[in-house]
Amino acid sequence: RVQLVESGGGSVQAGGSLRLSCAASGYTFSRYSMAWFRQPPGKEREGVAAIASTGSTGYADSVKGRFTISKENANNTLYLQMNILAPEDTAMYYCAAHLRGGGLLDSGSYSYWGQGTQVTVSS
Repeated sequence: RVQLVESGGGSVQAGGSLRLSCAASGYTFSRYSMAWFRQPPGKEREGVAAIASTGSTGYADSVKGRFTISKENANNTLYLQMNILAPEDTAMYYCAAHLRGGGLLDSGSYSYWGQGTQVTVSS
């Protein structure tokens, strides 16, 4: 069965960096588009960054120039490098896999989800 396990979250001061990882198993990693989503406290889940099976990427406007999505097919891992973090980046971050259809940053488009990793940015 498909499993996605996120790691790398934590607490950081504004301006700092974190790198999130998502270890995937149970499917051919290179075949699926994948994405990172986040859900701030009291708000809806939103798309952050996505990478298609072709390798093309997409980002939310709020993170462009600060976050970078990448993946290593050899070790079945998706990454999100987050730089210049701000308090508004505080959220639970989730990875998702298998784009069924729809937009790359649309949460309804993905079949599989991890349990999430918390990112807290203090001012």
